[in-house]
Amino acid sequence: MPTETADRVALERAFHYALAHIEGLEAAPVAAPATLGDLRAALGGVLPEQGAPAAQVVDELVAGVAGGLHGSQGGRFFGWVIGGGAPAAIAADWLTAAWDQNACLYASAPAAAVVEEVAGAWLKDLFDLPAEASFAFVTGCQMAHVTCLAAARHGVLRDRGWDVERQGLAGSPPVRILSNAQRHASVDIALRILGIGTDALVPLPMDAGRRVSPEGLRAALAQGDGPAIVILQAGELNLAAFDDFRALVPIARAAGAWIHVDGAFGLWAKASPALRHLADGIELCDSWSTDAHKYLNVPYDSGLAFVRDADAHRAAMTMATSYLPAGGGLARDPMDWNPELSRRARGFAVYAALREFGREGLAALVERTCRHARAIAEGIGALEGAELVSASALNQALVRFGDDARTDAVIAAINAGGEALFGGVTWEGRRCMRISVSNWRTTEADVARAVAGVKAALASVQ
Repeated sequence: MPTETADRVALERAFHYALAHIEGLEAAPVAAPATLGDLRAALGGVLPEQGAPAAQVVDELVAGVAGGLHGSQGGRFFGWVIGGGAPAAIAADWLTAAWDQNACLYASAPAAAVVEEVAGAWLKDLFDLPAEASFAFVTGCQMAHVTCLAAARHGVLRDRGWDVERQGLAGSPPVRILSNAQRHASVDIALRILGIGTDALVPLPMDAGRRVSPEGLRAALAQGDGPAIVILQAGELNLAAFDDFRALVPIARAAGAWIHVDGAFGLWAKASPALRHLADGIELCDSWSTDAHKYLNVPYDSGLAFVRDADAHRAAMTMATSYLPAGGGLARDPMDWNPELSRRARGFAVYAALREFGREGLAALVERTCRHARAIAEGIGALEGAELVSASALNQALVRFGDDARTDAVIAAINAGGEALFGGVTWEGRRCMRISVSNWRTTEADVARAVAGVKAALASVQ
C-alpha cells in the first residue's frame, strides 16, 4: 500500500532517472533497440499478490523499459512531427501530476482554469485568430478535430433549423464534408466518431502545388445545397503544403459552408514573421486544430481547438448537472468547451512553454527547424544512391533511395544504426523517407550526424 513517506523517495528516484534519460540522449541510439519479446519479458508476468514500495516500483519500471524508449526527446528524431519537451514545459507537466487537479471546472481547479484562459488568449494572438474565438485544450489534434467539427456540425445544422444535440443525426439534413484529397486520416476518424461517416467525404481536386483548386471547390459546392463543411490544410503531412485560404474561403463562405483548418503543425508558421505568409488568410476560416506537443514542444498529450462561433462550440460541448457548480458567468469553465469532464490540467505545460520561448523564441524555433529540415533533405539528396523528392518551405521533406524495397531497407538500416530515426511513407505511389523537424534541441551538429548516418546506411544496404 502507498504510504505518505513514499512520496519524496519515489519522486527523487523519478527525477534521477528522468535527468539521466535526457542527459544520455546524445549517446543513446535514437530508435528503441529492444524487441517486442524483450519488452514483454521484462514488463510482463502475472499481477503480484502483494504490493511493492513505490521506489522499488520506479526502479523496476525503469529497468523494464530499458531499450524500449525512442530518443524522441533528442535532436536526431525525425520520424514524425514530435517536439522535444522544453524544460519549463516538462517541469510544469511534473507539477501538473503532483498537483493532480481535475481541470473540469473553475470550482474543481481554479488556477488550472485561469491558466487555460490566459494561455488560450495568448495563442489566439500568436496565430492572429479572431478575438471572439473560443478554444479548448484537448489530448491532441485528433480530439481537436472532433471538438471543432462537433461545433461545425452544430452550426451548419442549426442554420437549417435542426438541433443536433437534442434531435441527433437521424432524420437531419445530410452534412457534406468537402476536404483536401490529401487530408490526414484523423479527419476521417473524427467524422466516424461524430456519426457523420466517411461516406459524406467529397475529396477536392488539387492543383500542381497539392492545394485545393478554387475551381474544384466551387464545382463541388455547386453539386449540393445542403449543409456543408469544408476542411482545408495548413501543413500537409508530406510536403507541408498550405491551401490558398484567401482564394478558397470566399467561395466556401458564399455557399454557406463552415471552413475548418487542419493546422496540426502548419498553424505554427503564423508564429514566424518570415513564414507567416504561408498561412495567409487562415484567420478568415471558422475553426482551427493544432498540436502543442509538436512545435510548442510540450510533453504529450496536448492539442488545441479554436472556434470562431463560440456559441456553436459551447452548444456542442457543454453540459449541466446539479452536483457540478458552474462558474456562474464570471470564471471560464473548461468543461463548456471540451469533450472530457475528468481531464488533466494541460494548460500548465502550455503556459510554461509560451513563457519560456516568448514570441521571439517561438519564431526562432520555427525558422531554425525549417532550415534544419532543408539542410537534412539537401544533404541526403546529395548522397550517391539518394534522391531528393521534395523539400518544403516549412519543416517537411521527402527523399528516396532507388526502388521501394531499397528505400524501406535503407530506412531500416538508418534506424538500426542509431544515429537518427526516420519514417517511411507511400507518396504518389512511391515509397519515400519522410523528414520531419520540430524539436527545439535539434542543432547543426545533429543535422551533420543524421546525414552521416544515412550515408553509412546506404553503404551497408546492397
